[in-house]
Amino acid sequence: MCLGIPGQIVAVTDEARLMAMAEVSGVRREVNVACVADGPLAALVGQWALIHVGFAMSLIDADEAAKTLEALRDLGEAQEALAAMAEGQRALEGGA
Repeated sequence: MCLGIPGQIVAVTDEARLMAMAEVSGVRREVNVACVADGPLAALVGQWALIHVGFAMSLIDADEAAKTLEALRDLGEAQEALAAMAEGQRALEGGA
């Protein structure tokens, strides 16, 4: 399964190579915007996109980006709770 994470395009870094800087949860990384470029790259600045392995795969609106980021945070919290439960179970099994 591929997971795209919402990121906001904040700058064009290399127009000839179709590269832009995207901010994903506070972390900036350069991504290729060839899949979403439809006109001047400067028009992408401020747009939200689903980012996967260094590529902006599709544009999304700000509301969808916020909902997706919230769901990913919730999944992370659920994963932490499951890991803590598993650790507790291992401790019980090891202590018995």
